[in-house]
Amino acid sequence: MGFVLEGPAVLEGNLVRLEPLDHHHAADLAVAVEEDRGSYGFTWVPTASEVHGYIDAQQARAATGRLAPYAQVDRASGRAVGATSYWDPRVLPPGDGLFAVEVGFTWLASSAQGTGLNTEAKFLLFRHAFENWGVARVDMKTDARNDRCRAALASVGARFEGVLRNWSRSWAPGEDGRLRDSAIFSVTGEEWPECRSHLERRLARFAERRDAAEAP
Repeated sequence: MGFVLEGPAVLEGNLVRLEPLDHHHAADLAVAVEEDRGSYGFTWVPTASEVHGYIDAQQARAATGRLAPYAQVDRASGRAVGATSYWDPRVLPPGDGLFAVEVGFTWLASSAQGTGLNTEAKFLLFRHAFENWGVARVDMKTDARNDRCRAALASVGARFEGVLRNWSRSWAPGEDGRLRDSAIFSVTGEEWPECRSHLERRLARFAERRDAAEAP
């Protein structure tokens, strides 16, 4: 099989806990996916009836050694509100050393968007990849038309590298069988210290807003 991608058992933050995706998350995710699907125009997100099949598919990909899927659990409520993954590990012989990995298959319930959960999830995934695995690069991609996702990736400190034309299948409604152009973003090992500081500042601002909202 070669290199097998095995993510950490749990990644714990102040806002979000990333747990290996399993069927015990299904009930929460079935609620999350149906809150408001208006932001999923270019991203495939299962419907409530498809959640169990979605988890089976992600676990099957994990069994190939090329995916490590997580449920995003909102620590405040204890409920799973989305998913994300490590994906597409790249290795250098000899020794199959990991030098790059993608973060993808990411979605959040509409109520969790803009709350800091996505920012902290990216921080946890990036930090583990750079500081535990020692990768030289973490990359992400999205439909080139997905301005919302592109802005979110830029906001966490990832750099836009360009658009790869006809790169992968389209997930947009009504585009079955068509290919999409993919916008590619990345953070490199050299950029990680600056990116880490940027994310820590963003998370501090989310914490300040949360504390202000909870103040009597």
